[in-house]
Amino acid sequence: MTNRRMFFGAIGGAALAALMATSAVAQEVTLKLHQFLPAQANVPKLILDVWADNVERDSGGRIKVDRFPSMQLGGAPPELLDQVIDGVADVVWTVVGYTPGRFPSTEVFELPFMVEDARAASSAYWKMFESHMKDTEFKDVHILGTWVHGPGMFHTADPIQTPADLQGMKIRGASRMVNELLKTLGAEPVGMPVPAIPEALSKGVIDGTTIPWEVTGALKVPELVENHTEFQGPALYNVTFVLAMNKGVYDGLADDLKAVIDKNSGLEFSIFAGGTQSDADGPSRQVAADRGNNIITISKEDAAANWMPIVEPIYASWAAEMKEKGIDGQALIDGARALMTEYQASN
Repeated sequence: MTNRRMFFGAIGGAALAALMATSAVAQEVTLKLHQFLPAQANVPKLILDVWADNVERDSGGRIKVDRFPSMQLGGAPPELLDQVIDGVADVVWTVVGYTPGRFPSTEVFELPFMVEDARAASSAYWKMFESHMKDTEFKDVHILGTWVHGPGMFHTADPIQTPADLQGMKIRGASRMVNELLKTLGAEPVGMPVPAIPEALSKGVIDGTTIPWEVTGALKVPELVENHTEFQGPALYNVTFVLAMNKGVYDGLADDLKAVIDKNSGLEFSIFAGGTQSDADGPSRQVAADRGNNIITISKEDAAANWMPIVEPIYASWAAEMKEKGIDGQALIDGARALMTEYQASN
């Protein structure tokens, strides 16, 4: 304290006023980023840390991003969106489907065999967010990015080659739509967030789980089950994510700092995030292969003949549910398909 008083006394009142004025102009902000995966998992390491590092760099250090993995700020994964709305966290990354029915339009990208390319879907998702969701379902938050992961698949104690193999199996589902898929295929869906999977598998609470390859390493899934069933062509399912910021915190930023956030948000960031997550599937798949695990690959033809017809009714029932909410579900399906096709044609 003595040194501090000597310093302020030495620089004098006028100089101190100038220093404080300069500090006010050069606004400094610390953002708390909260999410549910361990820090070493692919999404924090390859996407969220990259985003945070870029924001810190582009702001010249005036924005600092404190990262809180594994729900270190408290609560459970389904509470993350409310945490960012309520100001418990300034930025959150989460699975939209952890709050079933709350953001129904996003479910269009979670329909079975809907998505073949994560970059195309993430691009379409952002464009549909801007046109359909920004001022409605997500009006209480400032969305920074929207994306999907790579192909969703099965990781099970017993092998799954046909839909009949799923009969009576307890399978963890990632969202309302994935649970509907599992039920339609004859499995018993068990809803739980990603971090709960290892314990549920090790204790036999579930017979298997649905997740993409990329997160299996962080959860040590290849050590807990020996069978993995993947699909060529359109994915069995995908899950939607958002990176969301507290609206008041964003609105309160100086214009130049808003510009930094904007530069690191939006369409290109969403495509980067979805693509990066999908690209991480390969190395994680290799881990399972190196262990000698049984990897079953369902061909595009097999999926079309034996899997898709069973789950096709989910489209009609989902569109009917959306209609009850005042949403044109079929228009969302058609729009998503058109935007994904448009992206793939131009890339």
